[in-house]
Amino acid sequence: MRKIYLLFSLLSLLLLPAQKQPDLYLYKTSEEKIKAWEAYCESLAESENYTLLIREAETGIHLSKEYPRYLSQFYFYKGYGYEYTNNQYRSAAANFEKSLKLAQQTHYLKQEALSLMRLNYMYYSLKEFKKGEDLINYVKKIVDTVRTRHSKAILLGSIGEYYLDRSEFENFINYKLKAIDYLLLDKNKNELNDNNIGVSYLQIADAYNDMKQYEKAIEYCNYATSYLKKSDGIAFLYNTFIEAYTRLGKIDLAKKYYTELYETARYNPMLFLNISYANRNMSEFYLDKNRLNLADDYADKALLFATKSNDEEILMEANTIKGKVLFQQGKYRQAITTLTKALNFAYVYDKRFYSEINKKLSESYAAQNQWKKAYEYYKAYSQTNDSLALESGKQSLANAEAQFQNKGKMQEIKSLVTENTIHELNIKNSEKQRIYLLSGLVAIGIIGGLLYYQSNNRKKINRKLMKLNAELDKANKTKMQFFGILNHDLRSPVISLINFLHLQKEAPEMMNNETKDRLELQTTKATEQLLNQMEDLLLWSKGQMDNFVPALKHYKVEDIFSEVKNEFVWVQNIDISFRNPQEMTIYTDKEYLKTIIRNLINNSIKVLQNKSGALIICRAWEENAESVIEISDNGGGANLDKFRALYDDRESVGLRTGLGLHVIRDLCKSIHCNIDVKSDLLIGETYIILRSKKV
Repeated sequence: MRKIYLLFSLLSLLLLPAQKQPDLYLYKTSEEKIKAWEAYCESLAESENYTLLIREAETGIHLSKEYPRYLSQFYFYKGYGYEYTNNQYRSAAANFEKSLKLAQQTHYLKQEALSLMRLNYMYYSLKEFKKGEDLINYVKKIVDTVRTRHSKAILLGSIGEYYLDRSEFENFINYKLKAIDYLLLDKNKNELNDNNIGVSYLQIADAYNDMKQYEKAIEYCNYATSYLKKSDGIAFLYNTFIEAYTRLGKIDLAKKYYTELYETARYNPMLFLNISYANRNMSEFYLDKNRLNLADDYADKALLFATKSNDEEILMEANTIKGKVLFQQGKYRQAITTLTKALNFAYVYDKRFYSEINKKLSESYAAQNQWKKAYEYYKAYSQTNDSLALESGKQSLANAEAQFQNKGKMQEIKSLVTENTIHELNIKNSEKQRIYLLSGLVAIGIIGGLLYYQSNNRKKINRKLMKLNAELDKANKTKMQFFGILNHDLRSPVISLINFLHLQKEAPEMMNNETKDRLELQTTKATEQLLNQMEDLLLWSKGQMDNFVPALKHYKVEDIFSEVKNEFVWVQNIDISFRNPQEMTIYTDKEYLKTIIRNLINNSIKVLQNKSGALIICRAWEENAESVIEISDNGGGANLDKFRALYDDRESVGLRTGLGLHVIRDLCKSIHCNIDVKSDLLIGETYIILRSKKV
């Protein structure tokens, strides 16, 4: 089970909610930018977004080239991303090695401990045992010089896991108990610290399962239960309970945890190896009871999930139980084939499995009267079993060391009782001094209470101020958004009216009566529409004064198109058409959507001025459970950077980008509408597409 619980080894990542990518333009100094990016990568690691973590850690590496400490952290994050993205251990190890080297150069002990811990697991997974041994020897040299309890616990735990690889249970349990002691003493306790304590107890419990001391395994599982909160640690806990209870013959309790494990892990590919391990234990139980049909069913499930997990060690264990079931069924050839698959990896991962597989292969060949082969495998079994027997003689020492070293604790208590008796005799001779001391403590308590009361009041006031500042910031953003809407929605009709008045004043001789009448009628309609538009906007603004949020409902697109169309009667020499062949309805805020479409059409009108054959098309259709509205024009197209403000929050507002695109972007976000831009300079057309999910 080494592979399972190594996935949950001690980590120092803080339990933070996943953050959005920080806007580096908001930070003045390089170090402030690096710190913001480091916190962002930390949140990606905690939220298990490992693919994105690799990419964003690379950005951090680029930012921190002149800051070796931060560079060490970003190499660690990149390695961590590779480790948990399809088990890319070699790439992970390369980045952890860079992180370790930088941490050592800068005497960054916390990061050095983390990198050493992950490299210990990488070298084990990559079968680079010489590197692993050199690394642990280095850890042993520095562990006593480490002062911080958390880092010391990480290093002690890594040493313990090194001994577990070699089935040296006494050393493993000793080091793990020391690691737990330092974690319990750590003043900076948090949920992650508790989880690490729980996982360490589980590792000890699993070691007792390996030593066939199942009651002790259950005891340490119970110690771990209150500390575990995350799903991976809980799955590990259920596995350990299942193994212990199946070995004790308590199948009802084993089934209880088996069911709970399936509920926890069946939809999480990272936990498939847990399901495989549980099925292997269930198969072992029914094989011992000679209920071969049930044993075979559980063995098949173990093999299925082991294959899905793509993990060599778990697959080896699943093939072992399947081979044992086939042997018991008398299918000796199939048993030999399956057990041979398991044998390829058994010695590397677990000598006990290697011994057991050789024994079963020997028995399978003997059943087929192939005595030479049977003898070869029995010889390998015998040699391995002898070396394991030497280690079993030390198990009693490990048992004495466990359970918090109770005998030593009892002796300490007796010594304390004797000391307390002496102190009581001294106290009787200094009663006055005791009274003075108590009075002083009471005074300190009163002062402390007053300080605590003042601190609480200050915190309450600060919270109120933060809330008021947030509301003020929101109000300012709302005001700017509304002014932007007013500017873009009213500007074009007003410009049309001004142009007509200038023409009438400065060149009346250019207009005959027919032209004058036509322009007057057109201007009158535009002015009336402007008035209606202003009334709509003012009514809308009144409804949004308290809370600038959309009111989402189902609307007919035809009604929205009709109202927008009426607002552009003043436009000349540009053909504006609205197409809605499916008579679509859309779930949105009507005024928000009208404002977005109106702004986009106004932008198209600007680029189509004085162009022949000018055309704007507004189309609506349904596609892949989405409502789609497209505004296109033949204004010549443009570089996509011109539209960056539509989809990039970091694009600043200015003369180059314009306020209108920011207004459109913010309104689209408010009504859950995605916006795409396509512009082709070759054919001279631009398409802006709005997509909303159908409800």
